[in-house]
Amino acid sequence: MTDLFDNPLGLDGFEFLEFSAPEKGVLEECFKGMGFTLVARHRSKDVQLWRQGAINFIANYEPKSPAAFFAAEHGPSACGMGFRVRDAGKAYAEALARGAEPANVNTGPMELNIPAIRGIGHSLIYLIDRYEVDGNGALSIYDIDFVWEEGVDKHPEGAGLKIIDHLTHNVYGGRMAHWAAFYERIFNFQEIRYFDIKGEYTGLTSKAMTAPDGKIRVPLNEEGQKGGGQIEEYLREFNGEGIQHIAMSCDNLYEVWDRLKACGTPFAPAPPATYYEMLEDRLPGHGEPVAELQTRGILLDGSTEDGDPRLLLQIFSQTMIGPVFFEFIQRKKDEGFGEGNFTALFKSMEADQVRRGKLQVEDIETAS
Repeated sequence: MTDLFDNPLGLDGFEFLEFSAPEKGVLEECFKGMGFTLVARHRSKDVQLWRQGAINFIANYEPKSPAAFFAAEHGPSACGMGFRVRDAGKAYAEALARGAEPANVNTGPMELNIPAIRGIGHSLIYLIDRYEVDGNGALSIYDIDFVWEEGVDKHPEGAGLKIIDHLTHNVYGGRMAHWAAFYERIFNFQEIRYFDIKGEYTGLTSKAMTAPDGKIRVPLNEEGQKGGGQIEEYLREFNGEGIQHIAMSCDNLYEVWDRLKACGTPFAPAPPATYYEMLEDRLPGHGEPVAELQTRGILLDGSTEDGDPRLLLQIFSQTMIGPVFFEFIQRKKDEGFGEGNFTALFKSMEADQVRRGKLQVEDIETAS
């Protein structure tokens, strides 16, 4: 692993995301609808492991656990993140020395004593040093704590999604600096992008943070000054700050879209035809099949300067776990977050809010 800058906790990417819900059914349908397979169950707890590629999703229904209390407050949601580290004990000690809040996870998703600290919205960030890399057969936390489902491939291809690329936090107004400082102080994340997005009626600001290993990326979203927009709606529905969406990457988004569609993934509304008509002006010589993009509603961003296309293909689901949705991407040398698409996407989500009656245009126009 090559660090981009000083890596005090020895971060090495995402190991898992932990989800919770008051009742069974929502998480399972969501995971199956994106091509995930139930590969293992915990030996003694009501905890499931769902997987495709190198992506691990944990569904935790264990009563009186941190996940259960989180679900009671927030409903179906992502309640924890597992970060890979070189040495969990050293990483935990360093995190506490840097001001992290320790978390008692004896009733967490494992029997193993996995150290954890408090993160966004009182969620958990686990520090894990037992993990496989590219199917190398190393002993993982699941080999110790879980029983593999009979006759199931431990590493299913699923719909073709490979890794967790990034996940986004929604925060209260004025709190972006707090959470940016949290990731900087504890893990030495650095800011790599800053956006100020304005729609027809509302807006948001977004600060994208990345870890020293370059594998853990966390954009932070804050509602615009006018208020009443999609960040505010999320915070109200979720009952607090938290993970808004999870982005997963693949090698061929056209094929993955077809598989996801067959699985039942509900995609966000496609952009208008004019979006695709203007692609050649915005990205001359991009080389992507526009008709194939448009048929699937896939967005395209990046740059084509100097005849060297650096592209990002992306598409979003509708909300699937409470107010949480998913993003599916393919990177072709572009390491951004689709900032060229942000305004177009923001406006389409804003229009959806208007359709659903969640955004009262008259009130905003009167206030402004």
